Amino acid sequence: MSTIKTNLVEEQAAFLIDVCNLIQFATNKGWVLTGGELWRSAEQQEIYFKTGRSKTMHSHHLRRCAIDLNFFWNGKLVWDKELIRTVGEHWESLNSKNRWGGNFKGFVDVPHFERV
Repeated sequence: MSTIKTNLVEEQAAFLIDVCNLIQFATNKGWVLTGGELWRSAEQQEIYFKTGRSKTMHSHHLRRCAIDLNFFWNGKLVWDKELIRTVGEHWESLNSKNRWGGNFKGFVDVPHFERV
């Protein structure tokens, strides 16, 4: 097995451990979460890029180090950055490589959590 492959697998595993921590943290705060997109093909990324759903062709979803989560409060889907901020801050506190889409400049992506 190549070193690059091994390093990616290790990074993906560490990312998923942080995702588990994030889900537990959010659940303990009263959120109900459902899964969104984790892995994305290059073809799907191109579609998102061309239609404006993504601003890059180099999404961390392509390497399985990004996830979109759906946040529900009292049965309603929530996209409000300020309401989800404590969860995003917790995510970024778990690892210096973790980035929350709510803090992106320009193209804010509240339900997006990634490892760079």
